[in-house]
Amino acid sequence: MVHGYRTETPTGLGGVNPVRNGGWRDRARTYALLPLRVFLGITFVYAGLDKLTDSAFLHASGAGSIGELMHSVRDSAAIPALVDLALKNPSGFGYAIALGELAVGIGTLLGLFGRLAALGGALISLSLWLTVSWQTTPYYYGNDLAYLMAWLPLVLAGSSVFSADALLARRRRTL
Repeated sequence: MVHGYRTETPTGLGGVNPVRNGGWRDRARTYALLPLRVFLGITFVYAGLDKLTDSAFLHASGAGSIGELMHSVRDSAAIPALVDLALKNPSGFGYAIALGELAVGIGTLLGLFGRLAALGGALISLSLWLTVSWQTTPYYYGNDLAYLMAWLPLVLAGSSVFSADALLARRRRTL
C-alpha cells in the first residue's frame, strides 16, 4: 500500500535518522570542512611553536635565521618592499609571524572567531607566497599557495561545528 505521507524510518549511521535530519549528504556537508580546519589549525600551531623554539630562527643574521632567509629571497620576491619591511627588524618580524601562526592555529582549532582566524591564516600564507616561495618553479612545488587556497573555504564558511563560534551563537539565541 502506498501512503501519501512519510512514516518514521529506522535510524541510519550513528543513530541519526537520515530522513528526519536531512539525509547523510546534508550531514556530511555539515562536517565537510572539519578535517581541513583541524589540519590547518594543527599545522599553524606547530609552525608557530617550531619558530619560537628554534634557537636560530629569531636572530637577525646567521644560518637558519629569519634575517638570512629574508636576505636570500629579497631579489626574487614578487613584492620586494614587503621583504624590505621585514628586514628593518628581522627578529620582530620573526616573532610576529610565529605568534600570528600560533594565534591563527589556536583560533582555528577552537573555532573561536573562525573567519577572522582563517583570514589571518590566508594573509600569512599570501605574504609567504609573495616573498619566500615566489621563486619556486613550477609554482605548484611551493606550499604557500596551496595553504592560501585551503584557507579560503574557511574564510567563507567559518567554523560551523565543534566550535566556540557555534556555542556562542547558540547562547545568543537563548538570551
